[in-house]
Amino acid sequence: MKSIAKLEGLLFAFGDEGLDAEQITKALDLNNESFEQLILDYQQHLKADDRGLKLVDYGEVYKLVTKHELHDLIAEMIEFNKTRNLSQAALETLAIIAYKQPITRLEIEDIRGVNSDMMCRRLEAMDLIKETGRAETVGRPKLYEVTPSFMDVFKLTTLKELPEIKLEMMDEKHDLFE
Repeated sequence: MKSIAKLEGLLFAFGDEGLDAEQITKALDLNNESFEQLILDYQQHLKADDRGLKLVDYGEVYKLVTKHELHDLIAEMIEFNKTRNLSQAALETLAIIAYKQPITRLEIEDIRGVNSDMMCRRLEAMDLIKETGRAETVGRPKLYEVTPSFMDVFKLTTLKELPEIKLEMMDEKHDLFE
């Protein structure tokens, strides 16, 4: 597999986080000169009209982003997606965030029991949740909260209007192991 394909795959996989030069050179076993040439070659490759992405360098962190020319199309699709029915996974994730906010993705995953990275990204793209800071824990993970758009979609004026969650506790008299 060519280095450009490997670079593209890595950048896609690390999405919003991006990768710095050291991570890329180590992963692809490149020296600094080869790395710089690969970046130039890939940027040139993406300049073609049949490509929708571009490679950007944000403070020496490389990320793939969509070309500016696609802004209107993407905004239209995001608006269209807001009106679509939400999947069960999306509703679960939204409920967890609404009731527990601010909350990290790892806390969401602990509750749901499945990876929620892509779901958080989709809900963020749909403007139903937003990043509201960083947790004061190791790694400083993102904290998520619902957005005003969430409130509009679910016709809420305040989160206090969310239904109360009642956990029915099993009678202490009933022992499962009897």
